[in-house]
Amino acid sequence: MDLNALLQSMTMKEKIGQLTQCTAELFLQTDAAATGPREAIGLPKEMLPLVGSVLNFANAEEMCAIQRAHLEADRLKIPMLFMMDVIHGYRTIFPIPLAMGCSMDPSLMDDCSQMAAKEAAASGVHVTFTPMADQCRDARWGRIMETTGEDPLLNEWMGKAQVWGFQGTTRDNTDLRSPDTLAACVKHFAGYGAVEAGRDYNTVELSERTLRETHFPAYKACIDAGARMVMTSFSAVDGLPAVANPWLMKTVLKEEMGFDGVVISDYDAIRELTVHGVAADLKEAARLAFSNGCDIEMCSAAYALHLEALVNDGVLSEADIDNAVMRVLRLKEELGLFDDPYRAVDPQREDAVCTDPAHRVLAREAAEKTAVLLKNNGILPFSKEVKRVALIGPFAENHAILGFWSCRGREEESVTVRQGVEALLPYAEVTAVRGCGNTVGDVDRSGFDEAVKAASEADVVILCLGEPSHYSGEGNSRVDIALPGVQEALAEAVIEANPQTAVVLFNGRPLAVPRLKETAPAILEMWFPGSEGGSAAARLLFGEVNPSAKLAVTVPRCVGQCPISYRYASTGRPKTIAHGYQPFRSNYLDEEITPLWPFGYGLSYSRFVYESLRLETDTLRCGERLMVTLVLRNDSDREGTETVQAYIRDLHASVTRPTQQLMWFSKVTLPPHQRITLKIPVEESDLCFFDREMRYVAEAGTFELFVGYADHPVHAVQFRLE
Repeated sequence: MDLNALLQSMTMKEKIGQLTQCTAELFLQTDAAATGPREAIGLPKEMLPLVGSVLNFANAEEMCAIQRAHLEADRLKIPMLFMMDVIHGYRTIFPIPLAMGCSMDPSLMDDCSQMAAKEAAASGVHVTFTPMADQCRDARWGRIMETTGEDPLLNEWMGKAQVWGFQGTTRDNTDLRSPDTLAACVKHFAGYGAVEAGRDYNTVELSERTLRETHFPAYKACIDAGARMVMTSFSAVDGLPAVANPWLMKTVLKEEMGFDGVVISDYDAIRELTVHGVAADLKEAARLAFSNGCDIEMCSAAYALHLEALVNDGVLSEADIDNAVMRVLRLKEELGLFDDPYRAVDPQREDAVCTDPAHRVLAREAAEKTAVLLKNNGILPFSKEVKRVALIGPFAENHAILGFWSCRGREEESVTVRQGVEALLPYAEVTAVRGCGNTVGDVDRSGFDEAVKAASEADVVILCLGEPSHYSGEGNSRVDIALPGVQEALAEAVIEANPQTAVVLFNGRPLAVPRLKETAPAILEMWFPGSEGGSAAARLLFGEVNPSAKLAVTVPRCVGQCPISYRYASTGRPKTIAHGYQPFRSNYLDEEITPLWPFGYGLSYSRFVYESLRLETDTLRCGERLMVTLVLRNDSDREGTETVQAYIRDLHASVTRPTQQLMWFSKVTLPPHQRITLKIPVEESDLCFFDREMRYVAEAGTFELFVGYADHPVHAVQFRLE
């Protein structure tokens, strides 16, 4: 396809159509679509056949119908792009991204993203609005479930893995023409995970240093991995909404990061510039967004209504319009849409791909590798020889464990905990009792007696607690991050009746549960585990699988600690005692400053011993590499997988530095009573930061490296950079 010739043949309205995106319902032949959604966004009737992309359609049949009708109406036969939020699966749902971060396994993320791409592409999707590279330290924010954690390095690696998986990237190239791939759109640029008060869509106030050191790296990694699209954030940074922020969009994204792909606004974000109060009307909103580099307007009509007038007035140039349109056309060409606007999509292929049994196996594996064992006093794993199992709690028989953004996943197809246990233990007597609800304000305790009776008569109890899936996700922020309702009271009653009780948590954010930590014999954090969550829970609890995940976020003791992260800087008055209040120090009168569980924490049924940590030399010179040798031993009778984590601290620098930051991690599987020698590489680039003049440098001096997890060094060594 000669894209230059195509561009030259287009009218201004046809060009602007390529820069406009609408929802699928506008293209369906219904009165409601014609008189409702189109009028709601103000899209002129004559622009509808010219629209260049669509989102949120139902299936392959609907996609084909919309594309067919569009091509019949479009004189130039330019196919539309079809986009969707394919976040953690399409029909087969794997664990939420926050859980995937806990796997600390980029290869697993790559595999799951490939699976999701196959299913979504078979249904007609061309672009997925993922990965979400936003870093978050605040459990109040509902979209924390969509992050892969609080650490920049972890988010870099998990974000890259998603891009590679969705786009079918091999060692040598990316082939977006494959009918099994999607183009990836990294979002939300930039800093969206740091909204004030953890309240979605709120303002972001961050220093440039914090943005550059903790927020930008994951976006940059995804762009370097080849992401073809970037979505702007809803939020304002430094007083300017992202879609109209020249420093973010021009200086950082395009000049410094070198992104030359398609930029798209978030849903209605351009119109919302008028609500922010930085644009007097839609025409000014269109000018601000387009002049700062936003190519496609999602679900509002500022471009459709005003871009042509802005060109005619000399405010915008037609050359800039052409450049934006060419970026869109180039993506369509890269996806092969000019050769096949449907990319081999048909309903029969869709059904076959989306119900592939191998996808369920991978979803179960992912759920097993993302569950974090938070506590175990020795009761786990339960014996598979038990005769009577009591399943208690609002998630015992609950299919609603897919989590927010579950795309076309079907709750009725998910495996419940009861189904998982019954499949694993066909000869056991399994009793399920709900006990109570799981919503805020539900104080009904009428089911407690039945739950206590079931617990007292069972050999073991699995107590399934959590929050509803709609309590997290976009727009779903919480000021109280405890277990909703009377679930903690139910837990105390059940545990008192039978100490052989393991708590299983289903949630989309870290929950502040200090009382539960104190009273529960064992706690397994499943997050929202997806389609095979019940199977995975059963296999983990009864020892078919050894837990291996580590926390990708810090779990606070209470909401008053939010935002909280392991990457804190030492103040001039740090607390120097382990427990209790210390006057005139950085602490609280009424709570400890330490988390309930720290970043990087997670138990196993195996016992791993870090035997030694040694430097090959105590000096790292510029341009060289220093190797640190670690000996790890599995001191147990069970094979297990350990995520080895190495942290670094700059002991003296020109600006305050974190007391610890993750520098390296690796997963190691060891047979019983075996040891392995690991080499941890340290390079000058691992020690870089932004100095007083905002230069990215590594300063000479002394550094400390330790292995373990956040705030819990097992072994530490010091070396100098010269």
